[in-house]
Amino acid sequence: MNETRLFVGNLSYQTMENDLQEYFSQAGVVSSVNLMLDKFTGKSRGFAFVEFGSQDDANKAVEMFHGKELQGRELTVNIARPREERAPRGERSGSGGGGGGWRGDRGGGGDRGERRERGYR
Repeated sequence: MNETRLFVGNLSYQTMENDLQEYFSQAGVVSSVNLMLDKFTGKSRGFAFVEFGSQDDANKAVEMFHGKELQGRELTVNIARPREERAPRGERSGSGGGGGGWRGDRGGGGDRGERRERGYR
């Protein structure tokens, strides 16, 4: 686990990477900021990863900024956990439920006229 990489959550959607760089540099040397963006809209997803040059600086940042306000939002700041491996989208196991698809002939299809003839309203 990388003890110098922080998860920063509950960000304002207006927060930019340079805002985070400037804010977190109060705790030490920030080596990178990675703001997570929605791949379709390009807008912020409300969280980021901030990496520090040392473990001491990262720990100091957690102490300084967890629960503190930035741009009107109370931040969640903690050491980032490793990303969990997930199966590719097409190969997920388990039953996902989620209706749709062909359901066989239940006698309810067709237009309203056909349904009235069968005695349905």
